Amino acid sequence: MREAVRKREFREFAETRQAQLRRSAYLLCGDWHRAQDLTQTALMKLYAAWDRVNRDGNVDAYARTVLTRTFIDQLRKGDWREEPVSEPPDPPPMVSAAPELRLMMQEALMELPPRYRAVLVLRFWEDWTVEQTAHALRVSPGTVKSQSARGLARLREIVGDLTRERTDR
Repeated sequence: MREAVRKREFREFAETRQAQLRRSAYLLCGDWHRAQDLTQTALMKLYAAWDRVNRDGNVDAYARTVLTRTFIDQLRKGDWREEPVSEPPDPPPMVSAAPELRLMMQEALMELPPRYRAVLVLRFWEDWTVEQTAHALRVSPGTVKSQSARGLARLREIVGDLTRERTDR
């Protein structure tokens, strides 16, 4: 009986949160297929720890932490190379007043090194604190702050270059 409840609870969580986790994974890796693989891997790891995580509380935070750590671990192991993709991204969940700006920001984000990208996604997309981000990435809060600052500075440069490039056309 307990196993049936466990499976139902996990299935309900996975069904409601999978799309958001996949969007976050896409922002990390820049490829929808890899984002799906990351999401599935994170959900498998979450299922293995479901009783403990569900009992402890913040399942969403744990799932995003597992997702981010899985992304970084796969980069370290060389399980995949980052390559630009030509397929169009899924439509955004919310209607944007400036779709060109959103697309330009996604393009700029993909040009950042993976560590900067991970920090910026967690801090500004997921709206995590410095401490939460540091814990998820297994770095110090000072590292999160410096990588946030450097990542934002580099993102501004890239966006500036893209803007100039598009206005020169």
